[in-house]
Amino acid sequence: MDTQSLTQAIHEKLQTVMDPETSADVLRMRLVQNLNVDEDGMVSYIFQPSSPLCPIAVTLAMNIIEAIKEVPGVSGQDIQVTGYLYADELNETLKSVL
Repeated sequence: MDTQSLTQAIHEKLQTVMDPETSADVLRMRLVQNLNVDEDGMVSYIFQPSSPLCPIAVTLAMNIIEAIKEVPGVSGQDIQVTGYLYADELNETLKSVL
């Protein structure tokens, strides 16, 4: 699958990941930014929760990771959490998950 088709498939999958507080998907809320897919299927992106103290940031990050994992052609992920009070800790935790 070419990178454009894979990117489109990822966007479609992310539209199914909802923020339970707003009932809007993570793309519509712009929680996933700078999504890039390389020729090998490696996906990199920034996750920025809706607030620095977002109570569901960990859950949303995990839901995003799981949704992207389900897309055929994805070989791996690199997520960077920003704009969150515990971003450093969450980034370390997510590295162990990926």
